[in-house]
Amino acid sequence: MTDKWFKDTYLCTNCDALIEVTRKGEATNISHCFIRSTLLSVQDATIQPNQTKEDKMEDTNYGATVTPAVPESYNPNLLVTYKVIRGYSDAEYATDKVTSIEWDLHNGRQSQKTVTTLQSKIDTVKDIILEAYTDSGDQETLALIAEALDIELTKSIEWTATIEVSGTIDLSLTEDYDLETEIMENLYVDSQSGNIEIGDTEVSYVREC
Repeated sequence: MTDKWFKDTYLCTNCDALIEVTRKGEATNISHCFIRSTLLSVQDATIQPNQTKEDKMEDTNYGATVTPAVPESYNPNLLVTYKVIRGYSDAEYATDKVTSIEWDLHNGRQSQKTVTTLQSKIDTVKDIILEAYTDSGDQETLALIAEALDIELTKSIEWTATIEVSGTIDLSLTEDYDLETEIMENLYVDSQSGNIEIGDTEVSYVREC
């Protein structure tokens, strides 16, 4: 009679490590980083008579994700010299082990996830403050919260304005011209304030003085 073997795959939710355990019998709880790891999959690892371990791995996956083998070229203790990017400052180079770089990359990804989550929460708070500010009886507190989170208390207002413009234009006397077309095609409105956004402009009436 062939003994029944299983391969369990666990995930450490603290450091994202994948842990594989081959067992015979009941599953056990696996801890890593001092916390219980999450069980991802269970595979039948029983090797039948006249069947090699390699054949078993190739033929039977049971829909589970198989962890890739560690490449022979992988060396966690290899020293790597790399360029440290610090904005537009002069280039700086550092040398670290592969393991240290791996942890830096992991921590960077985790930090980016945290930043994204916090920014989403700040955007939600901004929407709440902007909606409640005008009718609030405690605008001072809302303003302090907005200042602490670097939220600008502004609102967008749609507006229209009528501008009368006068000027001069040189046109050829020997050629036909259309003053209205010349003005409408070449006159535009601009703003010197970064807070004003010009949408549509229309020249509606052109005449000679």
